[in-house]
Amino acid sequence: MPHADNLISTLVAAFVLAFAFGMIANRLKLSPLVGYLIAGILVGPYTIGFVADTTLAPQLAEIGVILLMFGVGLHFSPADLMKVRKVAVPGALVQIASATGMGWLLGRFALGMSDVEALLMGFALSVASTVVLMKALEERRQNKGEVGRIAVGWLIVEDLVIVLALVMLPMIVLPAGSVIDPGALGLNVGWTLVKVAAFVAAMLFVGGRVLPWVLVRIAHTRSRELFTLGVLAIALGIAWIAYQLFHSFALGAFLAGLVLNGTPLGHNAAERSLPLRDAFAVLFFVSVGMLFDPTILWREPLAVLGVLAIVLVGKTVAALAITSAFRLDRATSLTVGASLAQVGEFSFILAALGMSLGALTQGTHALILAAALLSISLNPFVFLIMDRLGGNPPGVRQDGEINPATA
Repeated sequence: MPHADNLISTLVAAFVLAFAFGMIANRLKLSPLVGYLIAGILVGPYTIGFVADTTLAPQLAEIGVILLMFGVGLHFSPADLMKVRKVAVPGALVQIASATGMGWLLGRFALGMSDVEALLMGFALSVASTVVLMKALEERRQNKGEVGRIAVGWLIVEDLVIVLALVMLPMIVLPAGSVIDPGALGLNVGWTLVKVAAFVAAMLFVGGRVLPWVLVRIAHTRSRELFTLGVLAIALGIAWIAYQLFHSFALGAFLAGLVLNGTPLGHNAAERSLPLRDAFAVLFFVSVGMLFDPTILWREPLAVLGVLAIVLVGKTVAALAITSAFRLDRATSLTVGASLAQVGEFSFILAALGMSLGALTQGTHALILAAALLSISLNPFVFLIMDRLGGNPPGVRQDGEINPATA
């Protein structure tokens, strides 16, 4: 059994290196995600030394995607989103459209990509990381204030768009050389939307009654292990059903978390799933790093600078323009702009889906990963620049609320 230890070797290498480089990143005041990605690069096929199992890692990462989306659903608050809907919903949609357009222009006219590949690259660059955002807001004590609610609501809308895109892209992105029948495509997309709506309705109305009842019965056993196992079984089980129906684990996992979020035991479910979610999220970021070819940084430096400029400058300027149009004060606009100047986990998921569909090349995938790694690393400095421009006190109090006397 020469390969019997592949799983153990992959897990050991991933966790040990992720911990080491995550600590180094944290000491450097960077997001630990940077350390996890670097750990993946070191055990990937593009660097010398130990190479982790490149077939096992993506499967483990898929579990990480499920638990990440489950966590998004568990922490999704429709009430909080409704409070900022007038800014967050149109703002997120316009910002996604503008960043996708910038990515298309760069890819189509500067990098020689096809329309589909350029659009998909721009779409991947348009979405920011909720994990990075929440860490930045917590460090600035703005997660509870109006600024935090707007920024988080904005990203929640982006997350919802991505969940839908993950379901729709396999039907819209066809193999090269395929003849597109607009009528058949429209019918296929329409039917899928009907099935998605029916699945969402079933989860919210039927699952909203059955799952809480199941959790209560499990809680009556007074067994922490059974409760944790039950929460994990619900998340993975519903994600698997969604995959069978729509080829998307993300939709089912998100809906499972959303349903449990509204139950009396939703807080306990979130608490029990957190350690597993964190562990597999680390594996997800490590596996993403394994796919990154670092040589692109010196092979195509102008292309890397181009995609990085879209994330750091283009998205920030677009957010500032949108928030200014909604007459938000200077401090809020600058903070929201800085919050969006990065890309993360959903960009990775979209890029991986694009590669599996044959719509993205390995080089374009590497460009997206380079933009993510560099933008996450530079995001704290973007916040510092925004602070210099007036994004922090005196316009914002330490609790994150806007101070009308000084804003």
